[in-house]
Amino acid sequence: MDFLKVVIDFILHIDRYLGTFVTAYGGWTIGILFVVIFCETGLVFTPFLPGDSLLFAAGALSAQFSTALPFPLLLILMIVAAILGDTVNYWIGSSLGRWLLDRPKPLIKPEYIERTHKFFEKHGGKTIILARFVPIVRTFAPFVAGLGKMPYRQFVTFNVVGGVIWATLFLCAGYFFGQFEFVQKNFELVALAIIFVSVLPIMIEFMLARMRRAAGSA
Repeated sequence: MDFLKVVIDFILHIDRYLGTFVTAYGGWTIGILFVVIFCETGLVFTPFLPGDSLLFAAGALSAQFSTALPFPLLLILMIVAAILGDTVNYWIGSSLGRWLLDRPKPLIKPEYIERTHKFFEKHGGKTIILARFVPIVRTFAPFVAGLGKMPYRQFVTFNVVGGVIWATLFLCAGYFFGQFEFVQKNFELVALAIIFVSVLPIMIEFMLARMRRAAGSA
C-alpha cells in the first residue's frame, strides 16, 4: 500500500518531480524520461509507471525550460523510447512469453493478458496503435503480439506509427497547454483528467461486457 501511495503521489505531482530533476540535473532529465517511457512500454512488470501524464508534463516543462529540455530533442527521444520499448516487449513475448505465463505463480496477471486479448480480437493488428492510449493494455499489447507470433514486419509498422502518434500528441499538448498559468498552477487536476481520459475506454469496455453478459444470461 505504501508503494501504491508513492506511485499515485508521483503521478499526481509529476510536474513537481520533473521540475526538481530539471533544476538538479538539467538536460540529463531527458535521459530519466527516456528510461521511464522505455520501461513503461517495454517491460511487462512495470505497467504502473506513468506514460500519458509523464509525456504531457515533459511537454509542459519543455515550454518553461527550453534550454534544459529542448522540445525537438525531447520529441525525438521520447518517440525512440516508445518504439524501442514496444520492440523489446514484443521479443520478450515471442521468446519468453509462454514460460512467464506457465509459472506456478504467474509473474504476469492473467486478467491483463485477457483484457489485451479482447483488444486484439476486436481491433486486430491496429491494437498496437490503439493500445498506446490505454494504460495497462499499452504495456501488454506488444507482449501479446509476440506471444501470438504476429509477423514482425507487420508489428513494426504498427509500432512505429503508434509510437510517433502517441508521443507527439501528448508532448505537443503539454507544450501548448503548459504555457497557460492555469495549467501551471493546477497540474494535479490536469494529471487526473489525463488519467481519467486514458482509462475511460477500459471503463466503457467493462460496462459493455457486463451488459452483454447480462443480456446473454437473460
